[in-house]
Amino acid sequence: MSAPFDRDAIACFRFVRADFDAASGVVELAYAFDDGTEMVETLRIPGAPFVLDAARATAVRRALTLVHLIAGVSYYKAAVPPRIELGAGIDLDAASAAFLDALYLNGLGEFAYRNGLDLRQRIRFPATCEELPAAPALGLSAGALTAIGGGKDSLVSIELLRAEGVPQTLSWIGGAPLIRACAERTGLPMLAIERQLAPELFELNRRGALNGHIPVTAINSAILALAALLHGVDAVVFSNERSASYGSLIPGTGEVNHQWSKGWAFEQAFAAELRRVVAADLDYFSLLRPLSELAVARQFARLDGYDAHFSSCNRNFHLLGERPASRWCGVCPKCHFVFLALAPFMPKPRLVGIFGRNLLDEAEQARGFDALIEFNDHKPFECVGEARESRAAFAALAASPVWREDALVARFAAEIAPHIDAAGLDIDSLLRPEGPHGIPAALWTRIHAAIAA
Repeated sequence: MSAPFDRDAIACFRFVRADFDAASGVVELAYAFDDGTEMVETLRIPGAPFVLDAARATAVRRALTLVHLIAGVSYYKAAVPPRIELGAGIDLDAASAAFLDALYLNGLGEFAYRNGLDLRQRIRFPATCEELPAAPALGLSAGALTAIGGGKDSLVSIELLRAEGVPQTLSWIGGAPLIRACAERTGLPMLAIERQLAPELFELNRRGALNGHIPVTAINSAILALAALLHGVDAVVFSNERSASYGSLIPGTGEVNHQWSKGWAFEQAFAAELRRVVAADLDYFSLLRPLSELAVARQFARLDGYDAHFSSCNRNFHLLGERPASRWCGVCPKCHFVFLALAPFMPKPRLVGIFGRNLLDEAEQARGFDALIEFNDHKPFECVGEARESRAAFAALAASPVWREDALVARFAAEIAPHIDAAGLDIDSLLRPEGPHGIPAALWTRIHAAIAA
């Protein structure tokens, strides 16, 4: 039997090297604790061989460095040592170091809370140069790598871009069959990127390494930015709504955002970093940033053809452990929220048909829905909407003769709504696009009417 992993004895986390083979599209990312064995993660980006001129080769090298540094969070968290070292040839200026500090600190917020850690004095990326050279424009072609996750949000973005004639390739990392099935349903070009975590990480976890939530969206964003450069397109498009910027309010702790790397703060910072050090004409943005989750749900309800293919239940995408027998487990926060968010906009038989059951008529699920509205609990550590959205959805259903007699809707009307400010239950106010976003101006002008209607 292997000895327990003594994480307290680890003094340093090292970014050893990052290699890319243009002939095969294979990326190797190497990490190590102290002077220990290298942990090597592997990516394979389809489309090789890649022929790169000097300017694009330089941009690819810088993007590869970003992937290396951001993906390292998966390994750093195993011990969270107090020192970070960069291997030979890894250039980092003060601005990039500050960006990474913020990403690791905020992206590991839930991980730190659940493990009782204070990471504020431990995460310090060292600057290795004065200032990185400004990135030039590369003359990338108009087109998008659109991230698809198999859920309603990315499908809304895909159809908005399709309606505007934007060339797009649907892209994802990993081998989830559900994502591939959704992508195939669209009939659009696809790019599935293989990612193989270092096997040593699973061994460390088995021996007692620290574990928990990481900013996966940040890692996927960096990988897709690298892929966009290799394929010569000028945009990476995600589907994160404005609700993602708000976390769970924990008494005695403050705000902890499970989906920080889906929020506006990360999007803004990462987009700026790409333009500053990788390629001045590479855009990164979320097409749904000005929308609430309810507004996204309304958009999805207008689509047809995906009911039997999409799923937002995260249990379908776990690396390890049991997956639901159908596309929806029906008991997790994501299932609860998606059902609740779609209910005001979708005919009841259609929604019940998607889930195979009426979750709002299952009284035993009251506690899960209470967390969504922050009633005697905080918002779940999941990618769900704000409490005010869930409350407004419940209020709309309580006024509907189709839904108001269901167990949890009737309970909300009788026991919860009387204690909530009625002004906070207005669903119409939550459906208007508003707030900051990074959507290019010309595209925003074209899609605004569609998402505001």
